[in-house]
Amino acid sequence: MFKWVKKVTSASESTVKSFNKTINRTIAAGFAAAALTFAGGVSASANDDKLVTVYYVYMGDEYIGTVSDKKVIEDIADKKISEAEGSHKGMKLALATELSFIPEQVFESSSEVNELEAVNGLKEKMEVHAEAAALVIGGKEVAYVENDEQAKAALQKIKSSYVSDKDIKTLEERKASANTPLPQLKENETRLLDVRFTEDVSISETSVKPDQIISADEAVKLLQKGTLEEKKYEVKEGDALSNIASAHNLDMKQLIELNSGLKEDSLIKAGQELNVTVYKPYVKVIADKEVFKKEKIDYEQEVIEDSSMPKGETKIKQEGQEGVRAATYLISEENGQTVKKEVKEEKVLEEPVKQIVIKGTKVIPSRGEGTFAYPAVGGYISSKMGYRWGKMHKGIDIARPSDRTIKAADNGTVVSAGRDGGYGNKIVIDHNNGYRTVYAHLDSISVSVGQTVSKGSKIGVMGSTGDSTGVHLHFEVYKNGKMQDPLKYINK
Repeated sequence: MFKWVKKVTSASESTVKSFNKTINRTIAAGFAAAALTFAGGVSASANDDKLVTVYYVYMGDEYIGTVSDKKVIEDIADKKISEAEGSHKGMKLALATELSFIPEQVFESSSEVNELEAVNGLKEKMEVHAEAAALVIGGKEVAYVENDEQAKAALQKIKSSYVSDKDIKTLEERKASANTPLPQLKENETRLLDVRFTEDVSISETSVKPDQIISADEAVKLLQKGTLEEKKYEVKEGDALSNIASAHNLDMKQLIELNSGLKEDSLIKAGQELNVTVYKPYVKVIADKEVFKKEKIDYEQEVIEDSSMPKGETKIKQEGQEGVRAATYLISEENGQTVKKEVKEEKVLEEPVKQIVIKGTKVIPSRGEGTFAYPAVGGYISSKMGYRWGKMHKGIDIARPSDRTIKAADNGTVVSAGRDGGYGNKIVIDHNNGYRTVYAHLDSISVSVGQTVSKGSKIGVMGSTGDSTGVHLHFEVYKNGKMQDPLKYINK
């Protein structure tokens, strides 16, 4: 603001007069008049020299220069503020440092006025600031918005990103009537107990350069991400996601989180832009909640072995039944992710009922146990079940074993052993429990029809008979006459 003060140059009586002037802002000024005395008792009127008023211009405590017409300085300040108002409409603008004038009456001949010096000094040092509300995080001003309302709106929007406005309003109303007891939660109901920031957050009045002021939405983005400018990377030929992440001090998980729709196996193309900004939020939102749930309690299973029942058979003696409990949890979430969960109280409403299973242990040589052994010695799966070369490949192929011995996958009875067209030398074993297995392209067969075989026993030697392009075992599995994928039943 502008301030005018007239200098008092003697101890004689003086008067002080204050007045206000408006130049698109409030200007405070003080004025003082004083009598001048001269050495030797010679009065001013005895001289031909005239008394004139000059003005010493100060910006804060710093002397800028002397002028004979303070309006020259006022006009410069006025223009500076007007120019700023054109670019920053709606903001309350003023000079960053107080401008004051100290008038003094001097003889015209002794007046030392250099208005150019004052004007140039003022232009060099004068700045326009705007009233603002500072968002203060942990004692440090990190963002500026136009006013207190926008600052509060920004903080509210950050909280609303993770907690509904309705829940926040209910919490505030409950805190206002703190003595009212909380009602019992209903099933699957959640109650907000508190919502707060991870850091101390406050709002303070200040003044800053107008271009430092941002919108409430920009303030939200800055506080949540730690930056308003996201760094982008343009993909080049030969780039891989792992290399891009490493070059920007990211891991793959971070890079994927920063780019919606991106996956570890995504194909990237030259020219594609990826966000590689490492976010460092100024604040996070902590929400404490209370949740009431009815939950199932898993039942236990007890297995009783029965030596009179064939191995591989089971029957249920007592059906298991899940129990039910009511539980109240205290949950803390940080930016929507659960970071703490503990049981406040629980009550069992229905006890679970144990399931009792009878399991047979009697071994019958001709009956399978229900689990299959790997039918070869080593090797690898060279072809899986599915359509191949225009027709269905009914099983799997196992090639390059360390030993060409072929073994029975489970106990059973040989129901077929011999040549069978494109299968070449083939063996079929009925496991007498609903399962049958087929072994084809054998070089030689070591069993005969009607023979009982045990799991893991040798039944032949791997070969390349029939429609075969190399030494391997073709292996099929059937359950109750329906073809099955052998990979669901065997473990190498």
